[in-house]
Amino acid sequence: MAVRGDIRNVAIVAHVDHGKTTLVNAMLQQSHVFNEREEVPDRVMDSNDLEREKGITILAKNTAVEYTGPLAEKYGHPEGITINVIDTPGHADFGGEVERGISMVDGVVLLVDASEGPLPQTRFVLRKALEAKLPVILCVNKVDRPDARIEEVVGEASDLLLGLAQDVIEEGVDLDLDSLLDLPVIYCAAKVGYASTDQPANGELPVNDNLEPLFDAIIKNIPAPEYDPDAPLQAHVANIDSSDFLGRLGLVRIYNGNLEKGKTYGLSRVDGSIENFRVSELLRTQGLDRIPVESAGPGDIVAVAGVNDIMIGETIVDPNDPRPLPLIHVDDPAISMTFGTNDSPLAGTEGKDHKLTARMIKDRLDRELIGNVSIKVIPTDRPDAWEVQGRGELALAVLAEQMRREGYELTVGRPQVVTKTIDGTLCEPMESTTIDVPEEYMGTVTQLMADRKGRMESMSNHGSGWVRLQFTVPSRGLIGFRTALLSATRGTGISSSLSAGYAPWAGQIVTRQNGSMVSDRQGTATPYAMQRLQARGNFFVEPQSQVYEGQVVGVNNKPEELDVNITLAKHMTNMRSATADVLETLTPPIKMSLEESLDFANEDECVEVTPESIRIRKIILNREDWYKWRAKQRRANNNATK
Repeated sequence: MAVRGDIRNVAIVAHVDHGKTTLVNAMLQQSHVFNEREEVPDRVMDSNDLEREKGITILAKNTAVEYTGPLAEKYGHPEGITINVIDTPGHADFGGEVERGISMVDGVVLLVDASEGPLPQTRFVLRKALEAKLPVILCVNKVDRPDARIEEVVGEASDLLLGLAQDVIEEGVDLDLDSLLDLPVIYCAAKVGYASTDQPANGELPVNDNLEPLFDAIIKNIPAPEYDPDAPLQAHVANIDSSDFLGRLGLVRIYNGNLEKGKTYGLSRVDGSIENFRVSELLRTQGLDRIPVESAGPGDIVAVAGVNDIMIGETIVDPNDPRPLPLIHVDDPAISMTFGTNDSPLAGTEGKDHKLTARMIKDRLDRELIGNVSIKVIPTDRPDAWEVQGRGELALAVLAEQMRREGYELTVGRPQVVTKTIDGTLCEPMESTTIDVPEEYMGTVTQLMADRKGRMESMSNHGSGWVRLQFTVPSRGLIGFRTALLSATRGTGISSSLSAGYAPWAGQIVTRQNGSMVSDRQGTATPYAMQRLQARGNFFVEPQSQVYEGQVVGVNNKPEELDVNITLAKHMTNMRSATADVLETLTPPIKMSLEESLDFANEDECVEVTPESIRIRKIILNREDWYKWRAKQRRANNNATK
């Protein structure tokens, strides 16, 4: 096998908020991608508006660091070494992006927070890397945190690595355990761009004021791409992008052979068929830009234009000797939501050029399938609604939010779990959940998880005033849990979870103790009506806003549902009122995001999503029809329990 020594392909993987994107920022800055006078934004790789707002990486993205420092000559390439870096998401709901990123690289840099240590997503990405038999570099980030515990975190990460390696070996993957024992460790403060191989004291910066030790570890420990000089072309499509001028682009990793602009190649489709196409443009990543090139060889990660419907997992091959690569495997979805058309009385009334029809929504979901390998779209018994399955509620809520910003109006149902029947037993997905809370809230959180059928697996106290609790809980028990946790811990609780397989159905879980206040007619919400009703609960709507029959306008203080007339107006008379000069004030309405609205909605409710508004409503809007449906459901439940 021949070797491309001037290239390294590496993925940065970690739990959410451990500093992956910040580290990539520092690598780009120290490789002189930016002009000295150019102002470098924070988290430059998070180009999506939604990513910047939420502070998390949603899409896997690649960049290229052209390293020309002193190490380049040391390793025999004075002209420079290209380090292709894949920045992956840190949230388990976007695990499909991680799997795609890992399929393109030859090794990973595992980033771990010096205080928090390995968390559920750390376990997920590390297992994926070991299953792909990729070498691992451990990078302990944020060593300058006041509560850093560097030595313990390195020990925890090493234990996790060896434990996962043993599990992977038992599943039939051939791993070299001896090589894993010699794990290279880099101590880093990505925010200031410092890295060192020498362990600093807890809370102090590394002694070295640049990232040279990290570049050295990558060049030394990540193997250069190997290829067979006699093999035909094999280029795997691992991502999709688009250009205003070139149309759809396929982001490919070349394993064997060469790609040349203007030549004709074969595209091995998902169904096994081969379709010939001509490469109209070939683009190589350089820093944050893509530059046109005439050819690309083994180990290169390039964007290819020329096929309007190229899809992830397909292989560009030699048409005379096609040898397609295996499709990218992703884990099965665990959560589903129903996406449908907006049939409320206010549909289409809030703005021009809104996308309302079933055909428009279906076309948008089909486009999402092209670039997102971790979701499925399944038809329902309604022609204007589809079941969308994904890894978690956050991933599906992000899809709904993106559609809203693109001008779509739709209804989104409450998240449901995707069940399976295993050996004749109904089973549901489980989650391994880690929760970090201050010590005084430990009992509160334990009670919250017990109500959701959670089972405590472990509890640890590092002596910093915080406790780490680990539970195994049904996935549906975590729907709406984030909001309840923040309320119960006054915003201090931090939770993260990872799929833990399937287990028998755990029984009924009641996650909401309050009923809904539902408008019984269409009209305009009046301050007079809201003042009379505000003792019964809290409102979601403002005075003078439009409401309709079946819209959830507030939350009741009691568990039962309450029909209200929020449009009642005060009739004028010529009689003087004794309270005419009394000033009455309204409690400000509760403003909920799309995710919070989905968490709040009951099983008979859905969320109306438009570019201007987010409303919770009943699936059956007519109150008389809804009462008939509820009576039918009650009779069915009574018959089932007899």
